[in-house]
Amino acid sequence: MKKYGFYGWETADITDAKGLTPRDYYDLLSDIWCADTCAPRMRGDWSAENKTFGQCSITAFLMQDIYGGKVLGVALPDGNYHCFNDVGGCVFDLTSEQFGDKRLDYTDCPEQLREKHFAKEEKRQRYEVLKERLAASVRAKG
Repeated sequence: MKKYGFYGWETADITDAKGLTPRDYYDLLSDIWCADTCAPRMRGDWSAENKTFGQCSITAFLMQDIYGGKVLGVALPDGNYHCFNDVGGCVFDLTSEQFGDKRLDYTDCPEQLREKHFAKEEKRQRYEVLKERLAASVRAKG
């Protein structure tokens, strides 16, 4: 099996209706994440070498659309939350690589609500762009 760098990749074996796992979606998203889908306040630090940077909430809510479950958030020192997914105990964070070697604590994290995150119109728009590009990529994969 190919090795991945995102948190939970070893046990991210859930599948959607098309038979795709979170690892499959990571591969697809790796070609889609870009400065345009990065959080505006973080774009200056986004790079092709750190594609997952600033992509957490829109990616986690997109995975929730696909697999269900909950989007949870690790509290960060700046008062924001880093979003990840918990689907019936299958915990994975497709954007954890943005933290490099720093290990996050994924225990006892509060649920993140789409309504609160998408109250920011720019975030909802970035989510829609990512969703549309991912759908096109899945269609192209066949």
